[in-house]
Amino acid sequence: MIDPTVVNLSRLQFALTALYHFQFVPLTLGLSFILAAMETVYVITGKPIYKDMTLFWGKLFGINFAIGVATGLTMEFEFGTNWSMYSHFVGDVFGTPLAIEGLMAFFMESTFVGLMFFGWDRLSRPAHLAVTYLVALASNLSALWILIANGFMQDPAGARFDPVTMRMQFKSFGALVFSPDAQAKFVHTSIAGYVSGAMFVMGISAYYLLRKQHREFAARSFRIAALFGLVSTLAVVTLGDALGRMDDLVQPAKLAAMEGLWHSARGPSAPWKLFALPDDEKQRDAASIGIPYVLTPLVAHEWKTTIPGIYALERAAKARTVSGIKAIIALKSFGASHDPAALAAFRKHENDMGYGFLAQRYAPDQDLSAITPALLPAVLAKTARASIPNVFVEFWSFRIMVGLGVAFIVVFAFGAYYSLKNELEKHPLVMKAAMLAIPLPILACEFGWVTAENGRQPWTVYGWLPTFQSASSHGIGYMIFSLAGFVLLYSLFIAAELYLMFKYARLGPGEHTAQPKPLPVPVRPVFGQPGYAHKPWQ
Repeated sequence: MIDPTVVNLSRLQFALTALYHFQFVPLTLGLSFILAAMETVYVITGKPIYKDMTLFWGKLFGINFAIGVATGLTMEFEFGTNWSMYSHFVGDVFGTPLAIEGLMAFFMESTFVGLMFFGWDRLSRPAHLAVTYLVALASNLSALWILIANGFMQDPAGARFDPVTMRMQFKSFGALVFSPDAQAKFVHTSIAGYVSGAMFVMGISAYYLLRKQHREFAARSFRIAALFGLVSTLAVVTLGDALGRMDDLVQPAKLAAMEGLWHSARGPSAPWKLFALPDDEKQRDAASIGIPYVLTPLVAHEWKTTIPGIYALERAAKARTVSGIKAIIALKSFGASHDPAALAAFRKHENDMGYGFLAQRYAPDQDLSAITPALLPAVLAKTARASIPNVFVEFWSFRIMVGLGVAFIVVFAFGAYYSLKNELEKHPLVMKAAMLAIPLPILACEFGWVTAENGRQPWTVYGWLPTFQSASSHGIGYMIFSLAGFVLLYSLFIAAELYLMFKYARLGPGEHTAQPKPLPVPVRPVFGQPGYAHKPWQ
């Protein structure tokens, strides 16, 4: 058993590095397609202002892209340094999408980013536009492979446990890539990035309009961003509903925690909790406000489905734990003797193996065979309770994300409406709201990440490998030192990002896109003209 403090510090370090890194990813995804849209208009119309828009927003994209790459590099190494047991268990499967993502990011994406920035005078307009679209495509494909890897952690499709090697082995590459959870998560996350990029462009454009600066530039940028953001936000809400439906089918404990559902919801009158104060210790709400006749159709898309609550899921977990204990005992016997009967016993219970691993935490000396009939009820109760994620965190992270999404629809809708009517400057409140909302889509993405990852607990691979068995056996001192180093380094990255973004945003587009004045060319005096100096050797 790994020291629980080391496990918690490993989790904290990965969470912080992921949250730091994820501040840059949505903006990269969103700005890439906004740049492509602006350059498309430039190529079609030939109006220089759209080239100016592409150049200016491209500079801010470049700053964010560079720091995003720097913060993302360390995360893949953390799987080997801090999560070596996890890497051993799923490395054959999990490493494949990460390797493809590395090739995608550091070859395709980085190459085309260079062409996009330095190819304006070397490529034709259509060729440069194609490069810009390839940058956007590569950025999103890079995110695709990361989310396929994460989707495997949420729903381990395409793999099967091998009792000989004690590792997850590939069963189907196609099942891994086309996992419904991975695909739904990719589309939802990518479009959430589009919302972040749109709000960023719209908010900075609103800043210029409020200051009466670069008015034509800002008005056109605002309009493109508002329309792009409105469509994207509506798509995020729709696809988030599909992802919630996926959680209902694959991760019912996550869904129950998201909805604060202690008791199973039966019938169409089940209320959807608008507000609640879940108490994880007592497993009840200290207070709650619900809206009846909303939860069942919202989650199941029909009226009669029963949605299991936390109490029901804990009862089901107890039964799976009994089966999982048998699986681990049979696996241990097979490892010692390679007895076919032990292998057959393991295969009978292998789908519940993860619950056996989870029960080891509460067994005497982590030995499942030492659990006596008298101890079994307590072990089952503790394991069942541990199989449920933190309800308070899950409930509120989900609602903050959803609440912000609804607010974005309002801001984008008013912004698009008044922009299309050319009345935007008559409504400074809309522009101020857009400017203040710049960081909120990224904050919503962060809460979405917390919802997804907290809801997966207590597993690193859902239903198969518990988190407390996945970490490396480092010392506490090493973990504290490395955690402090990452916090310091990543805080410097955040400071650099904010400094550069504020600096170039304040300078505005004119200072960036204006061509430097050519230096005067010296004129050589001609013989016989004023200024000609006769030299002895001439």
